[in-house]
Amino acid sequence: MSIISEVKCARCDRKFSGVRSRCPYCGARRIGRGKYSEDSDNSKGKMLIGILIMSVLVIAVVVLLVASPKPPDIDDGPMMSDTQPSKMPDEEQTTSVDGTNRVSPTPTPSPTPDAITESPTQKVQKVTITYNNKENKDFTAKVAEKVALRVRIEPVDAGEEIIWESSNTKVFDVVATNTEKTQATVTGIGKGVATLTVKVGGVEAECIVRVK
Repeated sequence: MSIISEVKCARCDRKFSGVRSRCPYCGARRIGRGKYSEDSDNSKGKMLIGILIMSVLVIAVVVLLVASPKPPDIDDGPMMSDTQPSKMPDEEQTTSVDGTNRVSPTPTPSPTPDAITESPTQKVQKVTITYNNKENKDFTAKVAEKVALRVRIEPVDAGEEIIWESSNTKVFDVVATNTEKTQATVTGIGKGVATLTVKVGGVEAECIVRVK
């Protein structure tokens, strides 16, 4: 005897669980108790099973309570005498004029801050002008044509300012295109030949630009 009754789908005539609102096979919505419902009412069986489960749970709780070990007694240890206070390690005991003992705290030395060590700045060793990740020392462009260039610095973390310059702005102009100035765009202005220079920390690289 199953706990959950089954119903038949009115469309595909297949049985499925009564807890579903739609047929899992064809998706039709179940109307009422379905096309055919089980004749027997399982309410008594469900109630008996529920009582049995509750009984098992109650018995399990009682067994756990009985079998749990008793916590050990806490030993408070010897009581300290109230007549003579103990001397703390960092306290100095002195005797006053009236003969009573007074405890003065020992001053704690203040920690000295660690010296801040600064890593030496690395000097630029080499500067290279690149186009499509390849070194470029000479290229040709047309008037109004834009050419994207990059600069490669060794070592990478030198941290020096990057300066792009054109020897003749009537031939071409150069403008940095990102915040770090590692990228720049060369624009052809007029026909001629001029030199593109990139300066980084006293080291520079040159590239000849021919505009036709």
